[in-house]
Amino acid sequence: MPADSVEVLLQCSVTELTGRFITQAQSVPQGLLEALEADPRQGAQGLARKLRSRQEKNRAEGQRLRHLLKFETELWEQGLLKVAGVDEAGMAPLAGPVVAAAAILPRGYRLRGLDDSKKILDPDKREALAEALKRDVVAWAVGQAEVEEIDRLNIYHAGLLAMRRAVEGLGMTPDYVLVDARTIPQCPSPQRGIIKGDSLSLSIAAASVLAKTTRDRHMAELDARYPGYGLAAHKGYPTAQHVAAIQAKGVLPIHRRSFGPVREALGLEQPSGPVPMQADLFAATPDQVAKR
Repeated sequence: MPADSVEVLLQCSVTELTGRFITQAQSVPQGLLEALEADPRQGAQGLARKLRSRQEKNRAEGQRLRHLLKFETELWEQGLLKVAGVDEAGMAPLAGPVVAAAAILPRGYRLRGLDDSKKILDPDKREALAEALKRDVVAWAVGQAEVEEIDRLNIYHAGLLAMRRAVEGLGMTPDYVLVDARTIPQCPSPQRGIIKGDSLSLSIAAASVLAKTTRDRHMAELDARYPGYGLAAHKGYPTAQHVAAIQAKGVLPIHRRSFGPVREALGLEQPSGPVPMQADLFAATPDQVAKR
């Protein structure tokens, strides 16, 4: 069925036009916007302003997503199509595992609203983005390091271990790996650490959303197992509520005993000395060093 002409559309009521082009978000025919701006009806001019604003927002979002694909595009143009972004969630909490995710986006992929998970404050929006990513991406995987590993290795090394497990869980070897801020020891692919990568790379942003939503769901499950600590609300972070609960109710098996507030509640001394670097834990072979 052919689209209505601008002349036919202008004979419609503003309410009908609003339903079609705002509520239903139908494509705006060429010339309609200018015709609405010239229409003497105030409602038509108001609709034109809304449509113009939406166009500008769409254009800005397209530019933002193109900018976030800068690193990926450079690699895709070199023939490196399987570019994995890697990020983690849960380095700072007092409880629960640290969770990492890896995601390989299709070439040129753009998902409206996708950004660093820390910038997406609405949990429902994060979940919707995570579901879209799981449906659309070439491959994705999560890996985690448990509380016992965090206490044994320290949180820095445990975060790297979770990242490595996420990459290994992809089911394929990436052509290249983009990592937020760090490089992954024993990574099977060439890689690049990007400072603030979750704000600069769409692949890393995708990984950050997958890691965050996976960990948040896990903390909600732990909240059901250990009620009264507020784990579903604060996700294990050292909020005043969480610290008070630890002091009042005691330390749980899921609490990180290498973290200050937990050690204090247990009456343990605080550790001294610098945190070891990643090379102290993971021996790198010469070819792995070259990949970094």
